[in-house]
Amino acid sequence: MSPFTLAASAEMLHLDLPFTERVRRIADQGFQVEIWDWSTKDIDALAATGATFSSMTGYLTGDLTDPDGIEALLASARTSLDVAAQLDCPRLNLHGTGLDGKGLPVRPVETVTPAMWLTAADTLRRIAALGEEADRVFTLENLNLAVDHPGTPFARAADTLALARAVDSPHLRLNLDLYHAQIGEGNLIDLLGRALPYVGEIQVADVPGRCEPGTGEIHYPAIATALHDLGYTGVVGLESWARDDPDTALERFRSAFMG
Repeated sequence: MSPFTLAASAEMLHLDLPFTERVRRIADQGFQVEIWDWSTKDIDALAATGATFSSMTGYLTGDLTDPDGIEALLASARTSLDVAAQLDCPRLNLHGTGLDGKGLPVRPVETVTPAMWLTAADTLRRIAALGEEADRVFTLENLNLAVDHPGTPFARAADTLALARAVDSPHLRLNLDLYHAQIGEGNLIDLLGRALPYVGEIQVADVPGRCEPGTGEIHYPAIATALHDLGYTGVVGLESWARDDPDTALERFRSAFMG
């Protein structure tokens, strides 16, 4: 029996199906379900599927450092918490800044200044306070700059870890995405050892291609062993495309983490 809870993103699998049907299909295969922008979804229909939702986007607009962006982030985080309550979703995902439909930052940042670091930590403390009020956890996701998200501030796993340590709240954790970390930093097992006390969720996809485990260079069975040895018993979420068939992708994912 695996110590992990497995989830999968309905945003990236079964793309030929209507979104609610994707959710049902993933849930019927025994996985929890992750979604991104909830504002484009029929929340009542999603709740009626009976699926267990693991993670959703925790904001619609805003960023961590610009005064107007901070207020927009906090306002949309509050609204996101209301939706999370409807879906009984425990984790709400954040990034260093707002991203557009192509994953590019709405407000690119070339250099993150010391003042921006301090402001970001203060903003995340306010986010954590919202999470505490609602008994939910906001998770700060690392991204990669080289392939998918150039210009995003606070993107590296080292950055998100530093901010989570600075805030030091159980309501602000890491969404440690190993696909992004492999592209940006590598040395994943060492990273897991350093980051795990602050991790709220692990996300996975293989490199290159961002498809399921077994399609690239990351040896995910070794990652699973390391997580087991480190005592991790939380969620591992598949945030990947299917190289071929989505059902096969889910089974490859399950096999990598359940042995």
